[in-house]
Amino acid sequence: MRYGKPLTRLGLLLGTFLLILGFGRAKTDSPMAGNSTFTVTASGKKDTAPPPVSKDDVQLFQGKERKQIAAWEKGDELFLVVLIDDAISTDFGTAMGEVKNFIMSQPPATHIAVGYIRDNVTELAQDFTEKHELAAKAIRLPVGTGAIGSSPYLGVMDLLKRWPQTGPRRSIVLISSGIDFFRGREAQIFNPDLDGVIERAQRQNTNIWCVYYPSSGHRFGGSHLLLSYAQDNMGKLAEDTGGESYYLFYEEPVTLKPYFDEISLHLNNQYLLTFAASGGSKGKFVSVKLKTELPNADLMTHASTVWVAPSRGE
Repeated sequence: MRYGKPLTRLGLLLGTFLLILGFGRAKTDSPMAGNSTFTVTASGKKDTAPPPVSKDDVQLFQGKERKQIAAWEKGDELFLVVLIDDAISTDFGTAMGEVKNFIMSQPPATHIAVGYIRDNVTELAQDFTEKHELAAKAIRLPVGTGAIGSSPYLGVMDLLKRWPQTGPRRSIVLISSGIDFFRGREAQIFNPDLDGVIERAQRQNTNIWCVYYPSSGHRFGGSHLLLSYAQDNMGKLAEDTGGESYYLFYEEPVTLKPYFDEISLHLNNQYLLTFAASGGSKGKFVSVKLKTELPNADLMTHASTVWVAPSRGE
């Protein structure tokens, strides 16, 4: 009985110490910052194959502050949608074989879906599959003039909204003239849907690669100015989502193979970068910049911003 009180006091002191320590750990283990993961495409000089890029070869900046890269890994599994605007010319039949070859050339870890934009929505002709021959068989002639009246941007938005839970690396190859028949002439200059599509794609870490093909018919009178605005929209859609846009002025390309070859080269040299950042209670976009001193290597990503999901504990 003599030792009861001292032991009780010791127990209380020890309990208090552990409680304080526990609060300290709880505060540390419930970080205000969350993790953001986005795709980085490595490219070589003059569109050559880049060398392998390691974590130590990359510098990440948020504003002027250099941020620590939590994870850097080669992207193997990819979910890719070949998305064709049904309003493009039926002359596209001459390029169908090249699209099929592009699909068949993708690595086994690439899941491919095929969709067509009509009436502002994406109709899937083939859902995601690792059997590339099934995706290739889903390629058909576009409807042409019968599909004019639709918007490629609303069609992409519809696809993004219905995208299932998949791996983090995602890409869309959009084949379209870029002309928004639904919104009309004024939309070619200031498209009201473009920024929303870009934001959605950035949130879902989806790169969009745009391939120009002329539309069927001449509803806009063949105006080079309007076609120029439409291609600018396609260029912005690609650049701001980490992809590229391919076009040859306003003419029908003789072949799409060089475009598909370059897209394949980019897709085969992608990495997933993860860093810690605070997204607040609702998530937010943050400005980032990547640098590398690795010879013969450039790093492509979103033009200026990446999405940070809502942070835990906020």
